[in-house]
Amino acid sequence: MRLIHLGNVVIDLVLTVSDLPARGGDVIASSTATGAGGGFNVMAAASRLGLPTLYAGAHGTGPFGDQARAALTEADVEWLCPAKEESDTGFVVTLVDASGERTFVTSRGAEATLTSEDLPAPGSDDLLYLSGYSLLHDSNRSALVPWLSTISDDVPVFFDPGPLVAEIPSNALEAVLGRTDWLSCNAREATSLTALADPLKAASALLNTITPEGGVGATRGGVLVRIGPGGCVLAVRDREPELIAGFDVEAVDLNGAGDAHAGAFLVGIAEGKEPAEAARRANAAAALAVSRRGPATGPTEDELEAFLRGL
Repeated sequence: MRLIHLGNVVIDLVLTVSDLPARGGDVIASSTATGAGGGFNVMAAASRLGLPTLYAGAHGTGPFGDQARAALTEADVEWLCPAKEESDTGFVVTLVDASGERTFVTSRGAEATLTSEDLPAPGSDDLLYLSGYSLLHDSNRSALVPWLSTISDDVPVFFDPGPLVAEIPSNALEAVLGRTDWLSCNAREATSLTALADPLKAASALLNTITPEGGVGATRGGVLVRIGPGGCVLAVRDREPELIAGFDVEAVDLNGAGDAHAGAFLVGIAEGKEPAEAARRANAAAALAVSRRGPATGPTEDELEAFLRGL
């Protein structure tokens, strides 16, 4: 199978500061780093594990667009859309304070200008990844929601609603959930979607929401609720939700853990693994990712296998 990613690649500008400046104030960063972010991290994680991966989002013409394409090339990810001539790829300024808390400011760019003409025609061997961030951009949302309804039922759709799920227009969110085969979110996002604090109950509620009896994916899909070092909750049709335990590692950087988890789970599904086994391997990939510094630190296939053999 191939993974077709319909999210947004942006450039992250990460500044480490002692504290956030007061309004109108200034602060000198102790370090600065730039790199591809957003949807790039999931694609890099999947590609490292051997899944052919294509980027179907928009990207711009300019220094940030060049940096994004260079990162995609290095990760062995092909892009499908030509660069947008009228704008550069957007960026995210991330301020990391002494406690490790991250504060974000996003500047939209070409990635927010996807149109129906940009969208591919997926085949039966394709696996689609959709991000809630895309549904926040008017142009992307207007293109993706109608397009999604035309996709053949035999093409699996993986949806990560993201932390701003509450800001997605309800009609768009409902349409996407109705075509989702696999929903993956963290516990906070699951609570936002269901008003249920218990991840097991939230996963069950989400399963029944996105795959009503007789609907698309009623017998083949499910829900993942990530709960950090504890692993994840897996809910699939006709089974009780179950906890898939995480792995005990020394975490040095939590950034990108969810992306590594999503990428590894997608690889497992593409390889035909049972959902519980795919989720276990995703937990292992996330554990390896947090033991390294950087947002795109998912393991290679050899590293993942060695980690699992060593347990």
